[in-house]
Amino acid sequence: MRLNDALRKAQTLGLDLVEVAPTANPPVCKIVDFGKFRYDISKHSKDKKPGSSKLKEVKFRVNIDEHDYLTKVRHAEEFLDRGNKVRVQLQFRGREMAHQELGIHLVQKVRDDLSSMSQVETDPKIAGRNITMTLAPLPANRRKRKFAAPKTAEESEEVGALTEP
Repeated sequence: MRLNDALRKAQTLGLDLVEVAPTANPPVCKIVDFGKFRYDISKHSKDKKPGSSKLKEVKFRVNIDEHDYLTKVRHAEEFLDRGNKVRVQLQFRGREMAHQELGIHLVQKVRDDLSSMSQVETDPKIAGRNITMTLAPLPANRRKRKFAAPKTAEESEEVGALTEP
């Protein structure tokens, strides 16, 4: 369409003629409301910006069961995979304070288990009845998940159905 015809058509519709691809040959234009066009572009650019990392917290106790430990580590791994920082907090109660070495050992185990997903930002510190440590996620291309959520029966059936001839 010629420029004069496009401008006339845009004016009759009460809209604007907006150049979309100026580098194309011939340049590409759209007949749209310019305010709405700018709004859509700003929304699109906001979606592309990476969100700031949030701080998530996972609390442990000294005498945690193995299954509970794995569940909490899995949650921490998920947080790190999404780009969030994770604060690991171990809480002592009552006579557990007499065996702080068990708590330190548990925090080091968490650090080692999540080493493929994170790096230690703040070393484990004992503050009162707590031991805290902050983990920051590794760059996305260096992350390797160890504790992915177990597959449900439905998911494994779907995978089996897809692979069978």
